[in-house]
Amino acid sequence: MVSNINQLLVEAQKAYDAGDWSSLIQDLQQLILETDSEHPEIIKNREYLLKLTLSMLEMGDFQQRWEITKVFTRLGNIAIFPLIEILEDEDAEEELRWYAARTLGEFQHPEAIAPLVELLKTDEDEELKAIAVTALGQMGTVAITSLTELLADEDTRLLAVRSLDYIRQPETITPLLSVVQDPQAAIRTAAIEALSSFHDERVPAVLLNALNDIAATVRRAAVLGLGFRPDLREALDLVTRLQPKLYDFNLDVCCAAVVSLSRMGCDRAAQQLFKLLISPHTPLPLQLESIRALVWVATPSSLEYLQMVFNQSTSETLWQEIVTVLGRVQKPQTTQATEILLQILRCLSCGTLRERRASLREATPTLTQHPAREITSVNCAIALSLGQLGKMQAIEPLISLLADKNASVRLHAIAALKNLDREAAHQQLQQLANNPELTSDLQQGIAIALAEW
Repeated sequence: MVSNINQLLVEAQKAYDAGDWSSLIQDLQQLILETDSEHPEIIKNREYLLKLTLSMLEMGDFQQRWEITKVFTRLGNIAIFPLIEILEDEDAEEELRWYAARTLGEFQHPEAIAPLVELLKTDEDEELKAIAVTALGQMGTVAITSLTELLADEDTRLLAVRSLDYIRQPETITPLLSVVQDPQAAIRTAAIEALSSFHDERVPAVLLNALNDIAATVRRAAVLGLGFRPDLREALDLVTRLQPKLYDFNLDVCCAAVVSLSRMGCDRAAQQLFKLLISPHTPLPLQLESIRALVWVATPSSLEYLQMVFNQSTSETLWQEIVTVLGRVQKPQTTQATEILLQILRCLSCGTLRERRASLREATPTLTQHPAREITSVNCAIALSLGQLGKMQAIEPLISLLADKNASVRLHAIAALKNLDREAAHQQLQQLANNPELTSDLQQGIAIALAEW
């Protein structure tokens, strides 16, 4: 081991002398990352290794600097003060100071806190301050006291809140609560976002109060925060509290409310999402969010609402989204989602249930197909979704799609059949291949499918 270490030290010096930074990185990584850092030979040569590592940091390109920073923490606290010197050198290259700040955060050592805090107070480089924020957050609880002190200064308050957010420890709750009524909306928003990570009894009341904040960013943060607390759905009547935000003046708040209601996972939430979806005043982006949310609610009624909207809507975009998201339904609703897609497929071929009933009442029955029947993308999406759900009752309907005149629909049907049960589908296609009772279009589609197999 000793001879191997000495050999690597010699090779590292040769690479340094030759300016071969790639080889130097490899040698240092072998010495520090792949060798016991407490080995006597490593300890004896630690200052020398630090010198080489600092040289590499100063001379290397962006990627080489990124790789060499991994070595610093293995060298131990001996690297902290040289990195602080780089950080405090205002004449140093900006990228070099950036790496120094980033690396200091990984030490999680009290000595690194003060220079990072000072940088937040005095430096004007926003990117460098952002790195310092992250570095302080990485340090964990040891940095909380210093960051709490920064909350007293209006110029550093927002950066301190962001650092506290990175720490994500219960000890940050009290300082964060102290700024939830701050005059600056950005600070209120950051505090609400940070507090939303905690299941602490003090937090829900703050989030509920923030629902009516004058700033849309704060309202959105509060809405999303409450969405992570479905456990409080009944106790705080969250569906009732969140429902008005579906109609907020700000579209981002509305979309956040859609997402949070979907996380409530109940029929009351699904009902509110359905009302929003069918409202003639709801903009298309919000309708699409509502469709996705109804799938996330994952109750029988939420999926039934999607089927109702498909039958009643005249929007190609909504038809496409509905059949697409139904293919993403997870167990135990996959059977229901499959049945809904099969019913939609039958409607595309035979008209809606409402039309069929109307035709029976007329003296001369007329039956029209659902307008989505002629839209290739909808049929392709149905085939794809049926394949994703993986239910065997979809085999025959998918085979019927092979009669479609559009090649893309046929190819999607073939892919879905392979996804369901490749062998079973192939056997059924072979059995049907010579059936004279089939239409010529279907016979041709089956022949194409067998050739594609």
